[in-house]
Amino acid sequence: MNSTQDNIVQERSFQAVIADYFQLTKPGIAMAVLMSMLMGFIIGSNGSVDLILMLHAIFGTYLIAAGTSAHNMFMERNYDSMMKRTEQRPLPQQRISAKNGMIFSLVLIFTGLTYLVLIVNPVAGLVSFATTLIYLAAYTPLKRVSAFNILVGAVPGALPPVGGWAAASGNISDPGMWLLYTIVLFWQIPHVMAIAWKYKDDYFGAGFKMLPKNDLKGTKTAFYAVLCTLLLFPATYAIYFFELAGMPFLIFSMALALLYLWYCVIFAKDRSLDNARKLMFASIAYLPLFWVILFVDRLL
Repeated sequence: MNSTQDNIVQERSFQAVIADYFQLTKPGIAMAVLMSMLMGFIIGSNGSVDLILMLHAIFGTYLIAAGTSAHNMFMERNYDSMMKRTEQRPLPQQRISAKNGMIFSLVLIFTGLTYLVLIVNPVAGLVSFATTLIYLAAYTPLKRVSAFNILVGAVPGALPPVGGWAAASGNISDPGMWLLYTIVLFWQIPHVMAIAWKYKDDYFGAGFKMLPKNDLKGTKTAFYAVLCTLLLFPATYAIYFFELAGMPFLIFSMALALLYLWYCVIFAKDRSLDNARKLMFASIAYLPLFWVILFVDRLL
């Protein structure tokens, strides 16, 4: 009986370790990256989707996205321990050693990069490498220097559809691809602003500069959130104008952008934590719904 109990404890311990490493990859972010990459791949395939190539792109992209998130956690492990929202992560709690976290993340990054370059195409690999490099070498350290980090971080955050398009076509010169990039770019800033305002005390305590300087009342934060949401409207219309999608897409995506703007305006009128939370959830809902609308329109 004791032997059986020991085996159960060991099995649970192993499962806990696997769960911690999985948490290190920020699976929610990885899934969002894959969804954006897939839409870039589908639109970039121009009506003829290579399913095998798509599966290769999914695998390589997942590895490098997971590795990038894990390395970000490695780089910020000491600061994560200062914030309530992140103090229970595996590295601050030392459930995974810093050395193992670093090795794990780098193995994922370089395995994913090599896979994309050799199995998909070099252009897709280059886009993913640029995404990782900007995110880790520019955005991550800049978070403790200037709120300009939000704009810098939006650049790699918007590259997944570009990577998908590159995986499907082997090039990054098509204007349609950059329209998808623009949508994700403008979507991101209100999303990050809402999170930064909701957790501003946490970020401030850890030394992160995630909000405009001296914006104690949130006036600048709200202004940038509303401005970027407004910019979604011409970007959305451009997708229809350049015939990447039809009228059903235009109608429903405009309505979706209007709903997103509504929550931004509510936040702008009253910068309460509750309204920041509502905007955060609205932003989380916007992007996958946008991709669904675009995908369904392509099927019609």
